[in-house]
Amino acid sequence: MRKIIALIISVFFIAFAFSQNLAHIIIDNRGNADVITFSVDNNVFVNLTKDGNLIDWGIQDNTPGFKTFPPKLGKYMGREEYYSPTENAAYAGKVKYIGSTLVTYYTSDDNEALKEKVKTLGSRYFDYYPSYDDAAFKGNIKTAGYVAFTYYASFEDENYKGKIKTVGSTMLTYYGSVDDKAFKGKIKSIDRNSFTYYSSYERKEYSGMPKSGVQMAFAGGVQFLIKNY
Repeated sequence: MRKIIALIISVFFIAFAFSQNLAHIIIDNRGNADVITFSVDNNVFVNLTKDGNLIDWGIQDNTPGFKTFPPKLGKYMGREEYYSPTENAAYAGKVKYIGSTLVTYYTSDDNEALKEKVKTLGSRYFDYYPSYDDAAFKGNIKTAGYVAFTYYASFEDENYKGKIKTVGSTMLTYYGSVDDKAFKGKIKSIDRNSFTYYSSYERKEYSGMPKSGVQMAFAGGVQFLIKNY
């Protein structure tokens, strides 16, 4: 099992080591995309939330020992520069450069509703759904560079409203209210990749757990990882 996890982790990073694009999306136990990752220069990965807040950044963790799945990032030892504390309050003290990648942020002069969200990451420009849009996804990333995001609307099923619907041309679906309580809300399919889970009528200790092994899909040039804990 450890060898399998190690191999998957290697693929997770190496597949995008020289990319400047959206690299991977981590989806949690109930279908929420809680980490959207972009690769930048020097094999560095930058993690954002779906509403455009920068979480952290780092490189492939090559330290000895057991690795988690999805993999955590190792510390980046390269160039890191920060905006001065005396600069605009929207970005004062935030990271400015990661390697040669410049990070900028929206200010109240741009749009008060977008203040402090990532505006550019290197050459990628981020646009967001406006505050007057659907409540289920207003403020979420609309486009990141050339990649467009859509989300399920507030009038749709309670178990997947606000969740990512498409990433570029890749469609995501989720189990809904009519499905078993053990897995409603969980990811059902990503493009042509389907995911199944043990129901509440099966062995209790397996209820809601995936019937397949480690859940991972590659679609539209993006790696999707589903953590089931």
